[in-house]
Amino acid sequence: MKKIISKICIVAVLLSVFSFAYSPVASADEPIVLKLGHIQSENDFWHLGSLKFKEEVEKRSNGTMTVNIYPNSTLGGDRDMAEGMQMGTVDFALIAGVLGNFERSIGLLELPYLFNSQEEFSKIVYGPIGDEIAGNVQKASGILILDWWDRGARQVTANKPINKLEDIKGLKIRLPEIPAMVATWKTMGAAPTPMAWSEVYTGLQQHVIDAQENPIPFIYGGRIHEVQKYLAMTDHKYEYVTMAMSLRRWNSLTPEQQKIIKEASAAATKYENELVATKTQELLEIMKKEGLQVTNPDKEEFAKVARTAHADFAKSIGQEDLYQRILKELGR
Repeated sequence: MKKIISKICIVAVLLSVFSFAYSPVASADEPIVLKLGHIQSENDFWHLGSLKFKEEVEKRSNGTMTVNIYPNSTLGGDRDMAEGMQMGTVDFALIAGVLGNFERSIGLLELPYLFNSQEEFSKIVYGPIGDEIAGNVQKASGILILDWWDRGARQVTANKPINKLEDIKGLKIRLPEIPAMVATWKTMGAAPTPMAWSEVYTGLQQHVIDAQENPIPFIYGGRIHEVQKYLAMTDHKYEYVTMAMSLRRWNSLTPEQQKIIKEASAAATKYENELVATKTQELLEIMKKEGLQVTNPDKEEFAKVARTAHADFAKSIGQEDLYQRILKELGR
């Protein structure tokens, strides 16, 4: 009887192994499912760009790769998504300043009034220095920057009109947790209050903070004009977000799949950048019609003071040489 039972057990184990080995779950015919996260709402340009990326990946791969998009901080904040890409639990994310926590050189791009125009910003990030910074980020973090998406210039919204530098003295302004921005706004006399984007609307509504700053599409997408009366056209930072990818996931793909990802990212970047260039003013006009009042302060006054913080910040992160190279490239 014991021999019979033993034989039955052996047969059962073999059947189990055979069943697992040929289980449909392990089929190579199933599409690769990729996760892309961002912190913005479904009506923001980021989300529209993400949808374009999804469309391009699925079209170019003939459905063998699919992209699921998670807006509204569903996968967490910027830091959560960055760490997710490091671990391989998040495949793509639209992130920016948080990368400075992993690689210091990218932090220079966060300095308010480092650039005078969108053209100056583009000259740096789409040139050799931008490639160098992206390479540094990849080595330091295991996060691959596929492309830089434009976001337009950052502006300030507040509970009072801002017409001159004196108007921001002591202003409790929400900033992302980015050292370069915090240091510069302190130098300009404000009272920076780092806060997650998901908390900003409520923070303004409850008067925990007095102001915030972001590009116009971001302000519109977050419905900030519902809880702020004034917008100051400060143009203090020409903004980007990276189309970033987990290096772990990238390395798991075939050369053909990697080519599809690069081409889809380039198409989505072109699409999103054109949206920013052609639709930003339209969004501003909508907000003005809904009651937002716009002021145009003297930007030179702001920039003069802000730039006194730049050299010290570059020194504090050990990036004096790169900072000087950026200035030289800009002809300063």
